[in-house]
Amino acid sequence: MTTTTNAYLIRCPDCRTRNRIPADKLGAVARCGKCGGSIPTAEVLIAQPHLVTDANFEATILKSPIPALIFAWAPWCGTCTQVAPAFDSFARESHGRVRAGKLNVDANRQLASRFNILSVPFLFVFDNGQLKQSLPGVQTKHELMMPVSYTHLRAHETVRWISYAVFCLKRGGGGGGG
Repeated sequence: MTTTTNAYLIRCPDCRTRNRIPADKLGAVARCGKCGGSIPTAEVLIAQPHLVTDANFEATILKSPIPALIFAWAPWCGTCTQVAPAFDSFARESHGRVRAGKLNVDANRQLASRFNILSVPFLFVFDNGQLKQSLPGVQTKHELMMPVSYTHLRAHETVRWISYAVFCLKRGGGGGGG
């Protein structure tokens, strides 16, 4: 029997149902337990942040088989530059559980306008094609752990990974520990 620690919750691209996929089955095509559709699992193994653009936002984030954390940044932002290595590290450590994405707001004005990004850094949490949380600035771990923030997430592991990401971003941003 597979436990939560060595299994991944991946959404079916057809019916959007979460399916528990054992870690040793990642990389193969799985079948949805509800609709029988194919679930490509190899893409959740990508261990670097996805570059999110106006053109690929829907496919990369809204149709993501796992929850997504987007880091909105700008090249001229000193804090963003300091936080970026910590976000990259989070992407490597959380692959398969949370999709990490970077959005350059200067190069992708449509998304910056759509989500009313007036300052950077800015964090967004998406799950099942919906914006669940938007967080301006660099957040502490405790701010993200507030119960109201996570009513939309059911998976304990997802909450743990996103909390860890924000903690790392806070430390990487030079703002002290969280």
